[in-house]
Amino acid sequence: MGQEQFVEIMPAISADLVAMITDKQCISEEEAIKQLYASKLYAALEQEETKVWQYSTGMLYALYEQEKRTGKISFPDV
Repeated sequence: MGQEQFVEIMPAISADLVAMITDKQCISEEEAIKQLYASKLYAALEQEETKVWQYSTGMLYALYEQEKRTGKISFPDV
Protein backbone atom coordinates (compact mmCIF):
# COMPACT_ATOMS: atom_id res chain seq x y z
CA MET A 1 0.00 0.00 0.00
CA GLY A 2 1.28 3.43 -0.84
CA GLN A 3 1.75 6.13 1.77
CA GLU A 4 -1.10 8.18 0.27
CA GLN A 5 -3.56 5.30 0.63
CA PHE A 6 -2.33 4.62 4.16
CA VAL A 7 -2.90 8.24 5.15
CA GLU A 8 -6.44 7.98 3.77
CA ILE A 9 -7.42 4.87 5.78
CA MET A 10 -5.79 5.78 9.12
CA PRO A 11 -8.62 8.10 10.24
CA ALA A 12 -11.19 5.32 9.72
CA ILE A 13 -9.08 2.75 11.57
CA SER A 14 -8.50 5.17 14.44
CA ALA A 15 -12.17 6.18 14.61
CA ASP A 16 -13.32 2.56 14.76
CA LEU A 17 -10.83 1.77 17.51
CA VAL A 18 -11.76 4.88 19.51
CA ALA A 19 -15.44 3.93 19.23
CA MET A 20 -14.69 0.44 20.55
CA ILE A 21 -12.60 1.79 23.44
CA THR A 22 -15.36 4.26 24.30
CA ASP A 23 -18.00 1.55 24.23
CA LYS A 24 -16.10 -1.19 26.09
CA GLN A 25 -14.63 1.06 28.77
CA CYS A 26 -17.57 3.45 29.16
CA ILE A 27 -15.35 6.50 28.83
CA SER A 28 -15.71 9.66 26.79
CA GLU A 29 -14.51 9.84 23.21
CA GLU A 30 -12.01 12.52 24.24
CA GLU A 31 -10.54 10.27 26.94
CA ALA A 32 -10.41 7.30 24.57
CA ILE A 33 -8.52 9.41 22.02
CA LYS A 34 -6.03 10.58 24.66
CA GLN A 35 -5.40 7.03 25.85
CA LEU A 36 -5.07 5.60 22.35
CA TYR A 37 -2.73 8.31 21.10
CA ALA A 38 -0.49 7.84 24.17
CA SER A 39 -0.19 4.08 23.58
CA LYS A 40 2.62 2.03 22.07
CA LEU A 41 -0.03 0.39 19.92
CA TYR A 42 -0.88 3.69 18.24
CA ALA A 43 2.81 4.41 17.68
CA ALA A 44 3.04 1.10 15.81
CA LEU A 45 -0.30 1.61 14.06
CA GLU A 46 0.72 4.92 12.52
CA GLN A 47 3.73 3.34 10.82
CA GLU A 48 2.58 1.73 7.58
CA GLU A 49 5.52 -0.65 7.43
CA THR A 50 4.52 -2.42 10.68
CA LYS A 51 1.34 -3.66 8.94
CA VAL A 52 -0.55 -3.33 12.27
CA TRP A 53 -3.23 -1.40 10.35
CA GLN A 54 -4.22 -4.71 8.71
CA TYR A 55 -5.55 -6.13 12.00
CA SER A 56 -9.28 -6.06 12.68
CA THR A 57 -10.69 -3.52 15.12
CA GLY A 58 -11.31 -6.36 17.57
CA MET A 59 -7.69 -7.49 17.36
CA LEU A 60 -6.43 -3.93 17.76
CA TYR A 61 -8.62 -3.53 20.84
CA ALA A 62 -7.26 -6.80 22.30
CA LEU A 63 -3.71 -5.55 21.75
CA TYR A 64 -4.64 -2.21 23.33
CA GLU A 65 -6.02 -4.02 26.39
CA GLN A 66 -2.94 -6.23 26.57
CA GLU A 67 -0.74 -3.12 26.60
CA LYS A 68 -2.83 -1.53 29.34
CA ARG A 69 -2.59 -4.69 31.51
CA THR A 70 1.05 -5.61 30.94
CA GLY A 71 2.76 -2.59 29.44
CA LYS A 72 3.78 -4.78 26.50
CA ILE A 73 2.31 -5.84 23.17
CA SER A 74 2.78 -9.25 21.57
CA PHE A 75 1.84 -8.84 17.93
CA PRO A 76 0.37 -12.01 16.41
CA ASP A 77 1.57 -13.41 13.13
CA VAL A 78 -1.06 -13.01 10.44
